[in-house]
Amino acid sequence: MAPTATANVNTNTTGNVEQKVLQYEKFIDEVLKKDLQTVMEQRDAVYNQISQYLQLKNTIQSLQETGSKRLKTDVDLGCNFYVQAEVADSSRIFVLVGFGFFVEMDHSEALCFIDKKTSQLTSFTDQLTKDAAKIKANIRMVLEGLRELQGLTELPEHSRREVF
Repeated sequence: MAPTATANVNTNTTGNVEQKVLQYEKFIDEVLKKDLQTVMEQRDAVYNQISQYLQLKNTIQSLQETGSKRLKTDVDLGCNFYVQAEVADSSRIFVLVGFGFFVEMDHSEALCFIDKKTSQLTSFTDQLTKDAAKIKANIRMVLEGLRELQGLTELPEHSRREVF
Protein backbone atom coordinates (compact mmCIF):
# COMPACT_ATOMS: atom_id res chain seq x y z
CA MET A 1 0.00 0.00 0.00
CA ALA A 2 1.05 3.53 -0.61
CA PRO A 3 1.89 5.69 2.46
CA THR A 4 -1.16 7.93 1.87
CA ALA A 5 -3.52 4.93 1.77
CA THR A 6 -2.14 3.68 5.12
CA ALA A 7 -2.60 7.13 6.66
CA ASN A 8 -6.23 7.23 5.43
CA VAL A 9 -6.97 3.79 6.93
CA ASN A 10 -5.50 4.86 10.30
CA THR A 11 -7.51 8.07 10.23
CA ASN A 12 -10.72 6.16 9.44
CA THR A 13 -10.04 3.63 12.21
CA THR A 14 -9.36 6.38 14.72
CA GLY A 15 -12.53 8.19 13.61
CA ASN A 16 -14.57 4.98 13.99
CA VAL A 17 -13.18 4.40 17.48
CA GLU A 18 -13.97 7.96 18.53
CA GLN A 19 -17.47 7.61 17.10
CA LYS A 20 -18.02 4.34 19.01
CA VAL A 21 -16.70 5.91 22.20
CA LEU A 22 -19.17 8.78 21.83
CA GLN A 23 -22.03 6.33 21.18
CA TYR A 24 -21.18 4.30 24.29
CA GLU A 25 -20.83 7.41 26.44
CA LYS A 26 -24.18 8.65 25.16
CA PHE A 27 -25.72 5.24 25.94
CA ILE A 28 -24.37 5.37 29.50
CA ASP A 29 -25.61 8.92 30.09
CA GLU A 30 -28.97 8.77 28.32
CA VAL A 31 -30.05 5.20 29.05
CA LEU A 32 -28.22 3.42 31.83
CA LYS A 33 -27.85 6.31 34.29
CA LYS A 34 -31.47 7.37 33.78
CA ASP A 35 -32.63 3.78 34.29
CA LEU A 36 -30.57 3.60 37.48
CA GLN A 37 -32.01 6.87 38.73
CA THR A 38 -35.56 5.68 38.01
CA VAL A 39 -35.02 2.40 39.87
CA MET A 40 -33.48 4.20 42.84
CA GLU A 41 -36.38 6.66 43.00
CA GLN A 42 -38.88 3.79 42.88
CA ARG A 43 -37.02 2.04 45.68
CA ASP A 44 -37.01 5.22 47.79
CA ALA A 45 -40.77 5.59 47.27
CA VAL A 46 -41.35 2.01 48.42
CA TYR A 47 -39.13 2.59 51.47
CA ASN A 48 -41.30 5.63 52.24
CA GLN A 49 -44.44 3.44 52.08
CA ILE A 50 -42.85 0.88 54.40
CA SER A 51 -41.99 3.68 56.82
CA GLN A 52 -45.58 4.92 56.85
CA TYR A 53 -46.96 1.42 57.48
CA LEU A 54 -44.49 0.86 60.33
CA GLN A 55 -45.44 4.22 61.82
CA LEU A 56 -49.11 3.17 61.70
CA LYS A 57 -48.20 -0.15 63.31
CA ASN A 58 -46.44 1.65 66.18
CA THR A 59 -49.46 3.93 66.65
CA ILE A 60 -51.85 0.97 66.76
CA GLN A 61 -49.65 -0.87 69.25
CA SER A 62 -49.46 2.17 71.52
CA LEU A 63 -53.26 2.50 71.35
CA GLN A 64 -53.62 -1.15 72.34
CA GLU A 65 -51.15 -0.75 75.23
CA THR A 66 -52.94 2.26 76.69
CA GLY A 67 -56.39 0.76 76.16
CA SER A 68 -57.74 4.19 75.31
CA LYS A 69 -60.34 4.58 72.59
CA ARG A 70 -59.92 8.35 72.36
CA LEU A 71 -57.16 9.66 70.13
CA LYS A 72 -55.82 13.15 69.61
CA THR A 73 -53.80 13.64 66.46
CA ASP A 74 -52.67 16.12 63.84
CA VAL A 75 -54.18 15.73 60.38
CA ASP A 76 -52.37 16.95 57.28
CA LEU A 77 -54.76 18.98 55.12
CA GLY A 78 -52.17 19.23 52.36
CA CYS A 79 -49.15 21.41 51.71
CA ASN A 80 -48.02 20.67 55.29
CA PHE A 81 -51.00 22.43 56.88
CA TYR A 82 -52.03 20.51 60.00
CA VAL A 83 -55.08 20.70 62.21
CA GLN A 84 -55.70 19.00 65.50
CA ALA A 85 -58.32 16.26 65.45
CA GLU A 86 -59.88 14.13 68.13
CA VAL A 87 -61.22 10.65 67.42
CA ALA A 88 -63.87 9.49 69.90
CA ASP A 89 -63.63 5.77 69.04
CA SER A 90 -60.38 4.57 67.51
CA SER A 91 -61.21 0.87 67.75
CA ARG A 92 -61.70 0.73 63.98
CA ILE A 93 -59.45 2.50 61.51
CA PHE A 94 -59.21 2.94 57.75
CA VAL A 95 -56.06 1.51 56.19
CA LEU A 96 -54.80 2.20 52.69
CA VAL A 97 -54.66 -1.19 50.95
CA GLY A 98 -53.45 0.09 47.58
CA PHE A 99 -54.60 1.86 44.43
CA GLY A 100 -56.25 4.57 46.54
CA PHE A 101 -58.62 2.17 48.34
CA PHE A 102 -59.09 2.24 52.10
CA VAL A 103 -60.58 -0.62 54.13
CA GLU A 104 -62.05 -0.32 57.62
CA MET A 105 -60.30 -2.69 60.02
CA ASP A 106 -60.01 -3.29 63.72
CA HIS A 107 -56.58 -3.15 65.32
CA SER A 108 -55.72 -6.85 65.01
CA GLU A 109 -56.78 -6.97 61.34
CA ALA A 110 -54.76 -3.85 60.63
CA LEU A 111 -51.64 -5.25 62.32
CA CYS A 112 -51.94 -8.49 60.35
CA PHE A 113 -52.41 -6.56 57.10
CA ILE A 114 -49.46 -4.26 57.88
CA ASP A 115 -47.18 -7.26 58.49
CA LYS A 116 -48.16 -8.82 55.15
CA LYS A 117 -47.93 -5.52 53.27
CA THR A 118 -44.52 -4.59 54.65
CA SER A 119 -43.28 -8.09 53.83
CA GLN A 120 -44.51 -7.68 50.24
CA LEU A 121 -42.98 -4.20 49.95
CA THR A 122 -39.67 -5.42 51.38
CA SER A 123 -39.55 -8.15 48.72
CA PHE A 124 -40.19 -5.49 46.10
CA THR A 125 -37.36 -3.31 47.44
CA ASP A 126 -35.05 -6.33 47.34
CA GLN A 127 -35.91 -6.80 43.66
CA LEU A 128 -35.35 -3.11 42.95
CA THR A 129 -31.98 -3.31 44.70
CA LYS A 130 -31.02 -6.27 42.49
CA ASP A 131 -32.16 -4.32 39.42
CA ALA A 132 -30.01 -1.36 40.47
CA ALA A 133 -27.03 -3.66 40.94
CA LYS A 134 -27.54 -5.09 37.44
CA ILE A 135 -27.68 -1.60 35.95
CA LYS A 136 -24.51 -0.63 37.83
CA ALA A 137 -22.84 -3.77 36.50
CA ASN A 138 -23.90 -2.84 32.96
CA ILE A 139 -22.48 0.65 33.41
CA ARG A 140 -19.24 -0.87 34.69
CA MET A 141 -19.11 -3.28 31.73
CA VAL A 142 -19.61 -0.49 29.19
CA LEU A 143 -16.96 1.61 30.92
CA GLU A 144 -14.55 -1.33 30.73
CA GLY A 145 -15.39 -1.68 27.03
CA LEU A 146 -14.66 2.00 26.53
CA ARG A 147 -11.36 1.61 28.34
CA GLU A 148 -10.37 -1.24 26.03
CA LEU A 149 -11.57 0.64 22.93
CA GLN A 150 -9.43 3.61 23.84
CA GLY A 151 -6.46 1.42 24.76
CA LEU A 152 -6.25 2.77 28.30
CA THR A 153 -4.62 0.78 31.08
CA GLU A 154 -6.79 -0.59 33.85
CA LEU A 155 -7.21 1.62 36.89
CA PRO A 156 -5.99 0.25 40.21
CA GLU A 157 -8.74 -0.90 42.63
CA HIS A 158 -8.24 1.95 45.10
CA SER A 159 -8.74 4.71 42.51
CA ARG A 160 -12.11 3.41 41.32
CA ARG A 161 -15.27 5.00 42.58
CA GLU A 162 -18.93 4.06 42.64
CA VAL A 163 -20.99 5.09 39.62
CA PHE A 164 -23.94 6.08 41.80
